[in-house]
Amino acid sequence: MPLTSFFEWIEGLQAVRLIVTVPGIYPMISALHILGIGVLFGSILPVDLRLLGVLGADFDAVVPALIRLALCGFALTATTGIVLASVRIGSYAQNPAFLAKLVILLAAGTNAIALRVASHTSDVVGMVGGLGGRTAALVSLSLWSGAVVAGRWIAFI
Repeated sequence: MPLTSFFEWIEGLQAVRLIVTVPGIYPMISALHILGIGVLFGSILPVDLRLLGVLGADFDAVVPALIRLALCGFALTATTGIVLASVRIGSYAQNPAFLAKLVILLAAGTNAIALRVASHTSDVVGMVGGLGGRTAALVSLSLWSGAVVAGRWIAFI
């Protein structure tokens, strides 16, 4: 099955058609997507600021909880993003901003995994102030911000 046919099949699924035709469903999914972005970015920002040494050691106790919250935000954002994209996946697959967003998200996830592996524990607090922690934090802030910008840009290309 060629990729175009696959995209048409996705767009034609009954569940996807319901998202477009039933009033309120698409805006609700979009609102959940934005909520997920807020939870993700709102949780990652203070973690990155701690890794940069901007926030003090008193903050260390909440870092693991914020990382778990960021993962929940990512799960909500990814799930709703897939649903939203399914409505026009054929168009989105040709949109440079959408494709850039996917690459940025892959890089951001890779950065997060690399930080976790480099910390040698499930707690990244040990990376605070070190070159690896600072680098991961700066990359993280740049990539997640870039994902938000690319996501907004999709509608304008």
